[in-house]
Amino acid sequence: MNKIALLLVGLLLLSCNSKAQNEKKKESFSVAKKEAEWKAQLTDLQYYVLREEGTERAFTSELNYNKEKGTYVCAACETPLFLSKHKFDSGTGWPSFDREIKGNVAFSTDYNIGYARTEEHCATCGGHLGHVFNDGPRETTGKRHCINGAALKFIPSEK
Repeated sequence: MNKIALLLVGLLLLSCNSKAQNEKKKESFSVAKKEAEWKAQLTDLQYYVLREEGTERAFTSELNYNKEKGTYVCAACETPLFLSKHKFDSGTGWPSFDREIKGNVAFSTDYNIGYARTEEHCATCGGHLGHVFNDGPRETTGKRHCINGAALKFIPSEK
């Protein structure tokens, strides 16, 4: 009898997690394309990160090691997202910044790994960038914007 009750409780808990809860609200962005257009424009890795909310492997992005002065823009629509002067080495394997360019990054909450995280998207095209955490440099903002390098393009400052 206890096994049946346990099974019923388990089924009830699983049924409470409806498909509607897992689907993200579709927002409208000023740059909107069909998925086929994004696939044609982006590399496979960029598409996986920006459009499918994937994560590149740690320490694989050349931008993680970039020390040049300039601006990091969205790889999909070239909206300026982060400045090199706010980049720091977090040791995590992804480009990290202590702040975003205000108004160009949108935030939402994601529960994909079982707990709440603040997810970052390009505010212009909706491309997934990464996540922001509260373990950044205390002497500045205390934030660590942990960003997939595949979601970014780097535009060097003019010398």
